[in-house]
Parts: sequence; C-alpha cells; structure tokens
Amino acid sequence: MFLESLRALALMTPPQDMEENNRPESVTLPERPKNAEKAAKKPKPPKPTKESKPPPVKKEKAPNVSTTPVDPNSMFKEGFLKSVYSEKSSERVVTRFPPEPNGFLHIGHSKAIAINFGFARYHNGVCYLRFDDTNPEAEEEKYFTAIEDMIQWLGFTPHEITYSSDNFDKLYELAENLIRKDGAYVCHCTDTEIKLQKGGEKGAAGPRYACPHRDRPPEESLTEFRAMKNGKYKPREAFLRMKQDLTDGNPQMWDLAAYRILEKPHHRTGDKWRIYPTYDFTHCLCDSFEDISHSLCTTEFQLSRVSYEWLCDAVEVYKPMQREYGRLNLSGTVLSKRKLLKLVEQNYVRGWDDPRLYTLIALRRRGVPPGAILSFINELGVSTALTNIQIVRFEQSVRRYLEQTVPRLMLLLDPIPIIIDNLPNDYIEDIELPFSPKDPSFGNHIVVFTKTVYIDRSDFREIDSKDFFRLAPGKSVGLLKVPYPIKATSFEKDETSGLVTTIHAVYEKPDDGTTSFKKPKTYIQWVGSSPARSSPIKAEVRIFHPLFKSENPDAAEGGYLNDINPASEEIYPNAMIETGLREIRQRAPWPEEEGEKGVKEGEAGWESVRFQGLRVGYFCMDRDGEGEGGGKVVLNRIVSLKEDAGKAG
Repeated sequence: MFLESLRALALMTPPQDMEENNRPESVTLPERPKNAEKAAKKPKPPKPTKESKPPPVKKEKAPNVSTTPVDPNSMFKEGFLKSVYSEKSSERVVTRFPPEPNGFLHIGHSKAIAINFGFARYHNGVCYLRFDDTNPEAEEEKYFTAIEDMIQWLGFTPHEITYSSDNFDKLYELAENLIRKDGAYVCHCTDTEIKLQKGGEKGAAGPRYACPHRDRPPEESLTEFRAMKNGKYKPREAFLRMKQDLTDGNPQMWDLAAYRILEKPHHRTGDKWRIYPTYDFTHCLCDSFEDISHSLCTTEFQLSRVSYEWLCDAVEVYKPMQREYGRLNLSGTVLSKRKLLKLVEQNYVRGWDDPRLYTLIALRRRGVPPGAILSFINELGVSTALTNIQIVRFEQSVRRYLEQTVPRLMLLLDPIPIIIDNLPNDYIEDIELPFSPKDPSFGNHIVVFTKTVYIDRSDFREIDSKDFFRLAPGKSVGLLKVPYPIKATSFEKDETSGLVTTIHAVYEKPDDGTTSFKKPKTYIQWVGSSPARSSPIKAEVRIFHPLFKSENPDAAEGGYLNDINPASEEIYPNAMIETGLREIRQRAPWPEEEGEKGVKEGEAGWESVRFQGLRVGYFCMDRDGEGEGGGKVVLNRIVSLKEDAGKAG
C-alpha cells in the first residue's frame, strides 16, 4: 500500500497561556447557514563558546497540493536523516521514543514518533518505547496507556517497552561513582542563589560564579547524597549537581542538577526512593544502557548534546550519537499541557479528545486517519529548521488523503421533505449508487426512492434567480441517479418561523413510456423516506471551526482564552443520511491503513467509519451516538471539501 512503509517527520508545537473569557458555546442551527463551506546540510555540533539562540522560524503557507503521491520513505532517503545515517552507518540501528508520561501526546509528537520508529524500520533496526518516568508527581497510568495506544494507532510496534525507572539502581550507582571521581557534589543552595550563580536573567546579575559547596570533598558529598536518599532533607533542601564547566558559554554545562528529592511514591517502585534522577542525568545513560545508535531529538536539545556526551564520558559508558532535527509548530492553536488542562477543566471543550484540539486522541476522534498524519509529516520533510505550519495546510493534506480513500454518501444537514404528488403512496424504486465515482473497487449500494424524499434546505429557494441552478417553484432538478427529474409545484411554510416545511413536486417521467426527457442542469443529493427500509438514518452533525480566532492565540490581549472563537462548533441536530452508512460501518475502517489494519468486520472504532458527505465535507462517526441501528447517529466533520470560489448556485 502507498503508506505501508511510511513513517517519520517533523511536528511539535510549543506551549501557550491565558485567562477566562469568551467561552465557546455550541451553536444549534435549525437551518443550514449560507456559505458554511466555503539536501539538508550535515548537522553541526553545538558551539560551546556562544550563548544559545533560538533556531530560525520559517513560516509556510498552504501549498497547492499535488495529486502525485510523495515517496513514503523520502525523508529517510534525502536531507537531514540521510546525513545522520551517513555519519554513523551502524550495522544495527537502534532508536528510542522517550515520552514523559505526564500528559496526552499532541500532533507535534507524531513527528518524533515517525522519525524514531521510521528511521529504525527503514534501516532494518529497532525502536524502543521508553517512558521517562522520573517524576512521580506528574505521572498517571492513563498517560502510559494513551501513549501506547497512539503509537499503535500510528502503525508502529515498539521493539520493547521500557521505563527509566527500570534503571534507578544502576543510575544511583553511577551517581555515587561520579561523586567519588569528584564529578558531582551535593548543593544546598536555593533556587534564587543558583540563578545568581549562573548570572541571573541573561547575565544581568553579573558574572557566573561557583556554588559554595562545589569544592567540598567527595567523601562529604557522598555522605550527604546518602543522607538525601535516607530522608535527612526535605524537597529543595539538597540537590546533587554535576561538576561541569562554568567557563563554558553553554548553559547546559553550568553544573546541572543530577538528583532531587521528591516525596511522592513512584507508580513502579513505590516508596523505595526519595530521590529521583533528572532528565539531564537519566536520558543519556538510559540511551547508553539500551545501546541506542542514533539518539534523535528536537533542536531544543541541541545545547544539551555537550552535557549528554560529557556525562557518558565522565561515568565511562558507551556514548550514543545525538543529533537534532527542527520541530514543527502548528499555528492557530495551543498544545501546552497546562493550557489544554485549563480548556478542559473550565469546560471550553468536552475533554482532552475534543475534536477542536490537536492532541492525537482528539485528532483520532475527529476522524483524521493515522495515515494522513504520517503522509503530512513525510510531505514536510526533515531539517534542522524550526517551521511554523498553518492549520489550513494540515487540513489540505488530510483532505487530499481522504479524497482517495473513503466512500461517498448523501448527507443532508438541514433536511426538508418533498412530497411527489404524482407517485402512489406505496411507490418504491431501488436506486443503485457507487461508493466512489472514480474507483469501482469501492463497490455499489442500493438506496430507496419513494413518494416522499428529503433534500437539503440550501437546495431550495422560494424565489428563483438566474444564478441559482437548484430547486425552485416551477423549476426542475435531477435527484442523483434517479432516472427522471422532479419539478417543484408549491411549498408550505411555518407561519411562526417563516421556514419552508414541505415542498410539493411532480416526477417528470414521460407518460408515453419513452425514456427521452430534457436533462436538468443540476443534480442534487436526497434521501428517501421508507420506514420499511429504515430510511432515512437520523443524525446529529457537528461542524468544527478553529477553536481560536487568530494564528497566534498567545498574542491576544489578555491571553489565549480571550482569543477563543465563540462559534467554533455548529450542531445540526436533525440531519439525515442515506442507508449506505450501514454498509460502510460494517466494512470499516476506511481506509485500512497503519494502526487500523486487520480489524475484524464490524469491530472498527467509530472514528474509522469515514466518508465524504457529498457537497458538505468529510465525516466520521462519533462514539456519542447510539449507532445506526436504533438511536441517533453522531457525525464529526473531519475537514471541509476543497472550496471552489468560482462555483455559483
């Protein structure tokens, strides 16, 4: 399959902040609103003599999307990742994806997943899933489970699932050895004092200077380190710091903390430990223990490469090669755990998987296929540059992917009935429709044409005009695949609301039995009414718009909550869909790619029941529905259809 070997690329978006205002409300619409759809260079090692600078930001506009598939392995064959492998052409490639289990993964993490798992697979190697579980204060079991689920959903299987905590004993032994070599010391300074030792904010406090405990004898530091372990000190009263190089211009060499005191039990080790290793002490050593050949991470860790290599050398263990790629920032949203938590806790969204968010569980619920995410990442390529990508570009890529991989159904957001007066009450005609007009392999299905059919309110006007080609009094239109057109003769209205409630029409089948008739200019979607055939299927349709009004919610006056879009969700409670939905539910997933392969018939998740609603958008089923068997179906719009500004009527 096109995406069989695909994996890898750039995506990661940083945090954001704010206050409480303009809470979005679901807008329930009885009537559909008008116009509702509208060769990378070899990476250089960090220079320790210079202060760190943020990597350049390249802002990209939505491209004119090509229909030519991108080579699913292109990001490994060229550019940054090719040069990384050329630097170290290992006989056995071993990588790792090392998330902290303190939150749900977002779209940015899909780049790290794709690069680490994909790089290993492309070179016939293996990739570990290693949980960096060194902070029991922030870790919860639900995050471990969700991270594993998302990796599997994206189509990857870890070589082994490991935990940093598996190595706590070994890490402690190395810490004691480092102290004996005079490579670490116990510090009792406050946070403020440590900041001043490093020169304060941007060096404003003066030159850097050493901690007063830096020169204490190794034996004394060893005694104090064991005292930390045995409960003599409370949190923040003592730290183990590495004795690095204060003259280095790289802040990652300014005596980083190696151990701190935390008094919360660990989910795996219980009450055994009161001291826990920091990321800077743990990460490189766990890489070494697992024989990682290529430690691939984002450029925010570029300066850390020096301390990574320093520590491996200091404790005399195997030193993996760390290289850094540019992460991808998605504009127009927020991804920081703290900000997402506020959105969830203050009910701006339904939860962490609300389809308006860009966590992976939210994108899954929204119906974005895992293959579409990987395809998007592969299209972008991998380099060392930080890139800002607009949501519209992501949606363009998803839209192109869906266009080739999902069936089509007739969906009415705001239906109104048409009574065809010259057909008998019990009239039933089976109409065969293709699931895809371009790909016969999708197959066909039967819908029922009856005396009463429904059309979308937007397809009827009380007063006709030259630029309107659909139904109006005295005017004929075709119903998709129905042999003959219908002509509207009259309509009824609700006196209170002023809305049309019923349209009357005639079926323009020639009386003489011939098949000749004037072909209508337009064919519209419709759904027949037949209780015996359980048609139509009733549905609630949720149309999602951006959660924020601007490209940079953090820049809004008063914070990101003041940038909330109050109309980020529209709900159509009385929508209808044709009965072909039942068959595509049984045949799901659509498409059968990545982590959705091999699902037994009828057992696919709701979000994998994907289809194009003709002239409306791409949709999936949501778990809030009761299923098409009896209760109301709930549909989420994945993305809109590609807009065609030149189309009238």
